[in-house]
Amino acid sequence: MPKKRLFSIKPFVVLFGVFAFWIFAPLAIKVTVKSAFHEFQAPFSVGASYVRELQNFWAARLKSKSELYEAGKDLARLNATYELDILENQSLKQEVARLEALLGLPARPGYKYEIARVVSRDFNSWWQQIEIRKGSLHGIPVGAPVVFSGGVVGRVRTVHQYTSTVELLSNSHLRMAVVIEGDNRPMSFRGAGYTQFRSPTGLAEYVPTDIRLIDPASPPRIVTSGIGGVFPAGLPVGYLTRLKPGASGMFQDGEVRLDTNLSNLSEVAVLVRLEETPLP
Repeated sequence: MPKKRLFSIKPFVVLFGVFAFWIFAPLAIKVTVKSAFHEFQAPFSVGASYVRELQNFWAARLKSKSELYEAGKDLARLNATYELDILENQSLKQEVARLEALLGLPARPGYKYEIARVVSRDFNSWWQQIEIRKGSLHGIPVGAPVVFSGGVVGRVRTVHQYTSTVELLSNSHLRMAVVIEGDNRPMSFRGAGYTQFRSPTGLAEYVPTDIRLIDPASPPRIVTSGIGGVFPAGLPVGYLTRLKPGASGMFQDGEVRLDTNLSNLSEVAVLVRLEETPLP
């Protein structure tokens, strides 16, 4: 009988021992074990993402010729639009360079885009993050800004060999300096979480008291200010949809509606600063 009782409590003893070891273990051991565990499970998550892409490929192969023809026409229209946007972007860059030279302003830091596929998403109550399929072997640095076609996605939090973790805009740990488009007064932004059946949101703090939401159908857009040197200026963040008096009474607090596509991104771009560009 005592022997059976010993076998029944043995798993709890082992669990308590592991828990006690983890609490009192040095920080270096914790970091090493955590990194090793992540590198061990990375091939499984990356392999699953490749399998999903293979499934999508064969699903596309089963489409009819008429469907593929219509998709090709839509793609051709998009390509024509993008070609015009590229030409406009080049002309704007030339104009900015001319004005910087005319005014004697230092050039803004240059970046290159590192395109990465999304491996997994984590939207629990503690973390608002995604895993991407590129890491230190691809030149991804910690703290690099991550963007997509709708604006800011977030910031690279941790980097491993083959994967990286990106904390999203909705993550309460992410803070940045932002401005209202057309207004140069800086404000503070932080994530406010994400829940099912509701768009991801953020909080804008230190909003000037003269800011008013006149037309709910066209709320002011929040963009990055460029302060801090992490995010380039002018990247879309979200829309200011609600205002209330701040705790100090000198400023307002606002709710920022983020892009709904943050929860289902399949591909993002990491902005990697060019090494030859000096810091401002």
